[in-house]
Amino acid sequence: RLVESGGGLVQAGDSLRLSCAGSGRPLSHFEAGWFRQVAGGERDFVASIDWISRDTVYADSVRGRYTISRDNSKNEVYLQMNNLKPEDTAVYYCGAFEGSINVTSANVLIWGQGTQVTVSS
Repeated sequence: RLVESGGGLVQAGDSLRLSCAGSGRPLSHFEAGWFRQVAGGERDFVASIDWISRDTVYADSVRGRYTISRDNSKNEVYLQMNNLKPEDTAVYYCGAFEGSINVTSANVLIWGQGTQVTVSS
């Protein structure tokens, strides 16, 4: 089970830090990533991180502004979001998966419930 937190309403240029907590096995031996979805849209890849090497992959739209990290001892994954833009508004989901960190939402095995991020202009 995955539980996201940290979403909210902010202004353009502000920062937010999302957290994803896993209970039991979900994150401890899985790759992990963040995805986002706007109403009526697809669930799009945002960032992912390897559980051993800490290698990361980012979507072009967030590279340089977002940073994904994880703490395996706490079974948690984080997404630091800086210089937020109105187009970053979405529900953000944490996902656990296996295999390559070049991932799409179709490869995710376990999802969290999502947390809303709203960026006003």
